This record gives sequence, structure tokens and C-alpha cells, in this order.
Amino acid sequence: MADSADLPETDLLVTSLIALIGPEAVITGPDAVPFFTDIYRRRETPLAVVRPETVDDLAAVVREACAAGVAIYPRGGGASYTDGYLPTRARSILIDLGRLNRIVEINQADAYVIVEAGVTWAQLKAALDPMGFRTPFFGPFSGLAATVGGSVSQNSVSHGSGAHGISAQSVLGLEVVIASGEIVRTGSAARGGAPFSRFDGPDLAGLFTGDCGALGVKARITLPLLKRKPAFGCVSFAFASLADLAEAMRGLALERLDDEHFAIDAALSQGQIARQDAGAVWGMAKAVLATSPSVVAGVAQLLKMAAAGTRAMREAAYMLHVIIEGVSAAEVNAKIGRLRGLAARGHEIANSIPSVVRGMPFAPLFSMLGPKGERWVPLHGVLPHSKIQPFHDALSRLYAERAEEMSRRGVWAGGMFEYVGSSALLYEVALYWPGAITEYHRAALPADHLATLPVYPHDPETEAFVERLKGDITALFSSFQATHFQLGKTYPYAELLAPQTLALVRAIKAAVDPEGLMNPGALGL
Repeated sequence: MADSADLPETDLLVTSLIALIGPEAVITGPDAVPFFTDIYRRRETPLAVVRPETVDDLAAVVREACAAGVAIYPRGGGASYTDGYLPTRARSILIDLGRLNRIVEINQADAYVIVEAGVTWAQLKAALDPMGFRTPFFGPFSGLAATVGGSVSQNSVSHGSGAHGISAQSVLGLEVVIASGEIVRTGSAARGGAPFSRFDGPDLAGLFTGDCGALGVKARITLPLLKRKPAFGCVSFAFASLADLAEAMRGLALERLDDEHFAIDAALSQGQIARQDAGAVWGMAKAVLATSPSVVAGVAQLLKMAAAGTRAMREAAYMLHVIIEGVSAAEVNAKIGRLRGLAARGHEIANSIPSVVRGMPFAPLFSMLGPKGERWVPLHGVLPHSKIQPFHDALSRLYAERAEEMSRRGVWAGGMFEYVGSSALLYEVALYWPGAITEYHRAALPADHLATLPVYPHDPETEAFVERLKGDITALFSSFQATHFQLGKTYPYAELLAPQTLALVRAIKAAVDPEGLMNPGALGL
């Protein structure tokens, strides 16, 4: 074995990290590949994947790497697709936060919970459910893998967003490791006290939400607690056009009737139907029974779902699914009655899908591949209500222009929609194509599930076509002044800012990361 004085500088860093946190926490070679491959692709190969187990270890790793001039790329649950944690420099390490998975404190008296960044949303929900508590936003659909730190770093919507907004809006305080290895605390904790309040002077927590780790690595996150409401109801509607759907969703947004909601188009709904095997149906049935107010109510709901079958889902151009909570059945029913009025341009259908989502919010990650095992990548924009239809028309024209090649290559697209606050709607595009899966898929999905799916060869020409289509749709979003969550290294940010704003962002970046080593490339910085 070579003397350490003879090792290259980068090998010295890996040796130093092993000495700091142990050989089991520093991964190199083939075992590291799934960690720096996301759902969509991989980029540069880092020197190592480092998996600290404590916040002190995390701080030491960041300090050591930055002192050596090596870039740092932080990773949460890995279920990302915007190059967020993908290294763009070979002279780098990837810090996987999956071992920072402790729920540090559940403070029922002051109604907050402190978690380490690697805690998954499913793990947090399982801890809070027996106490009758929840967090306002309680995770994306990928919550079996998605972490609290990743969602806060990237911003996300889904469970609880109807009533409580995006993940960033449920943050009370943060502990963030900056490039020097120091820990910055926000909110009331910045004074050395408990993290019970976010707003104490300028909103420092807001600086680190949605930054994709470009300003620092999240170590701990404090979220508020709410009591779970005892009553809930689910309702679904079908619409013939996006205009009719969008009008109903605008009304829902303005009145904030729901706890959560989502809408999908025919392509996605039929894809869901196609993937329902017997095991999945049985899992759905158990979820509905487990979350119904009584066995009688659960059986009644299952009979209703069976009678409705899948015909309405196959025939609907767009479907809206809504989950409403309340302190009583009367409150829930009143809200559902109001929603029926707002959705008058559509017609009510069986509430099978939201009933399943309510019972099983974090489903297995099978949807990261298409119903026939196709590759999948989503992209999205957040648009004001007035620009939804013009954007949709422009996107339809783009699809029409590419229709022949999409058909020839087996590329197809679907759409998903959620409102974001009262002023905007998230328009998400999902692209599917027959292509070879990545190392991330092999690590994240059970081998027996993958064995049931078709295997597609590596097809560089189709991959290049999808990349061009993805880029053109991203540019189309920009032409309608869309904003984005999960910016990563995919969506434009810095290049679109006004000069004064960009100067401020760069000054903040320089203050916490003077050498530009924290996730370089993220946010365009």
C-alpha cells in the first residue's frame, strides 16, 4: 500500500474521510453508482459517495471537502429527475443523507417536531399517527423514499398542499451546514432557544428552501404539528376539457375547501388502470377498509368502486380527485356540496382513486416506470390561472408537430395538475418512452417487479429525441413565464433574474459558499 504522502490529493481526501467517519460510510466503485444516478440519468462520477451518520460527521465532511477545494453534492431520497444532486464535476463527493434518519424530538406541548434531513415522510407519518398528529404538508407521493430534507431543499407539493401549501410553507426552522462546516440555525433557534417560531426578523429559513443545497446542506428540519381531523371524505369528477377542469380547480383554490387534490388527463388515468394487477387491487382494498370510519362504511365504498368499474376513468378526458377533511361529517359534507357546485361543468364519478390515496398516501415507487415498463421523466411549470389554456394550446401544437416521430419511437405524454395557492396552477408533463432502465431503478424497485416488465434496449437516438423534447417543453414553460419547483440543474433560474436580484443571490451564495463548492451548477450558480 502506498504511503499517504505519495497519494494524489483527491485520494488523500478519500483517505481522510474514511479516517473521519469510517470505511463503511465512504463508498467508491460499482456500489456507489446507484447513488449518483437519478430517475432520468447520470452525469459525472464523483470521487466517492459519503454517508455520514451524525450531524457532527456531516459538518466534518463538508469542512474537510471544502478545505480541499472539492465540490459537494447533497442527496436526499434520490427520487429526483432534474439533475438536482448529480455531480457536474469529477473532483467532487456526493453526500448521501440517508443515514441521518432520526426523529430528534416530538414536542406535543409546543406542537413541533425536529427531524434529521434523511427522515422519510413515511417514517415521520408512522411516528405521528399513533399520537393523533400530522404535519401540515406531509409529503409527496414518493414519500416512501423522499426525505424531509430533500423536499425542503427542492420544494414539493402533494399531501396537505390544498390546505397548507408546499413543503417550504411547513418549515418552522432549519439547521444548515454551510461550506465552512459551521451550522447556521434559523428562526427562534438562531437565538439559542427552541425552534418554535420561523418568523423572527428576516425569514432566513426561506433562503434555504428550494435552494437544492446550493447554499448549504440541511441537517435538521423543524415542522409544526397539527391535530388530525376525525372526519374526511373523497370525491372525484370527470371533465371534457382542460378549460372546464381548470375553472373548477380555480374555484377550489379560491375557497380552499380541500386538504389535498390532484387532477390527471386520460393518458395518465389509463396508464394507472393498465398497471392494476390483482396484488395492487387487494392492496387498495385493504387501504380503503383501514381508513374508513367503520367496516360497514368501508365495505360500502368498495362495493361502490366495484360497481363503477373503470369505464368512467377510461372515458374521461380529465379527472379531478379531492380529499376533504373536517371536524365532523357535517363539515365534510358541506364542503363536498360546495365543491359539486364549483365542478358543475363536469360530472361526478366514483371516488376510487382519492379513497386509495387517502388510505395509502405513499405507494410503492412502481410509477417511476410506465405501465409497460417504459422510462419516465416528468417536468412542470407553475403558471397563473390566466395562462393555463394558452400554454396548453401551445403544448398541444408542439405535440402535433412531433406526433409522427413520437409515434414512431413509442414516446407518449400525459399530464397532471394541482393548484398552488390561490393564484397559480402546476402543470406537470410526464414523458414516457421505451428505453433501458438506470441503476437507480434497479436499486429502488424490487427485482421481482422488474422481472414482470418488458426489457428495452439502450436506444441513444430515442434518448436524444426525448432530451430535445424535454428541452423544448422547458423552453415553452419559460416563454409563458412559468416558475418551477425542484429547479436542480434543469430549469432556468439565475439567467432569468433581474440584474439587481441576481446580484443579491450571488452575494448570499458568496457569503455561505465563497469558493462555489456547494452543489455547483444548481440554480444556474
